[in-house]
Amino acid sequence: MRCKNCEGALRTDYLYCPNCGGKVIQKRITIKNLWHDILDRYFNLDNTFLRTFTHLFTKPEVVIEGYLHGQRKKYLNPISYFGIALTLSGFIVFLMARSLGDMDFDVFNTGAETVFQKKIMDFVLDYQALLFIFYIPVMAVAGWLCFDQKKYNFAERTIIFMYTLAHFSLFTFIPSILTLAFAPSIYFGFSIIGSLSMVVYSGYVVARISSSTGMALAARILLFYFLLGIMYFLVSAMIPVILLITGQITLEDFAPKK
Repeated sequence: MRCKNCEGALRTDYLYCPNCGGKVIQKRITIKNLWHDILDRYFNLDNTFLRTFTHLFTKPEVVIEGYLHGQRKKYLNPISYFGIALTLSGFIVFLMARSLGDMDFDVFNTGAETVFQKKIMDFVLDYQALLFIFYIPVMAVAGWLCFDQKKYNFAERTIIFMYTLAHFSLFTFIPSILTLAFAPSIYFGFSIIGSLSMVVYSGYVVARISSSTGMALAARILLFYFLLGIMYFLVSAMIPVILLITGQITLEDFAPKK
């Protein structure tokens, strides 16, 4: 018998391949064993997903720097973790699209809800996945001075913030679903609070990974927030400019609805 993953020779009593570690599967796929595989892969207390999710709260530096230093088995890799987050965020986008008419964009009670706000939200929904991915290098650039003592390059900082952004998306998934299901009118305000919580969590990750302490650490975190704020503002400002240039919005769209 041979391993279906690496073609290595196997004894008939092997449950796992000694060469690649792949599980030996001899039975046909049924609903029962498919369900068992899903539960075992994602909800077993010993599996890498739950361990990764838990430890990114309690010790993110162990998860992230473990991967940067070559650890591959103990925790879920950043690509897979980010892929799960991106998939679940797609479900949130689906619910947002269905609840768009119930959302209140006038979160500051100015009494001025505009067509522009609706069109911006349509753009965000259409390109949500690309925007989600785009903010990873933005955060990596903003964090370039946070880890200078460890000399992490751009690719390594990208891994740090890929884990960070994916984790933020995952731990806000259930609150987002509940808000969209039962109180869609407050979702826009909820998303603002969520964005602030992402900033706080990012600072927490920076603090746990950085070698700096005391005032030096505080200065680096504040610089990270400052650079991130500037870059976020620039990206946010680019969106309406692009929509104006392409004719998807007009100056009249900025006027309050009558």
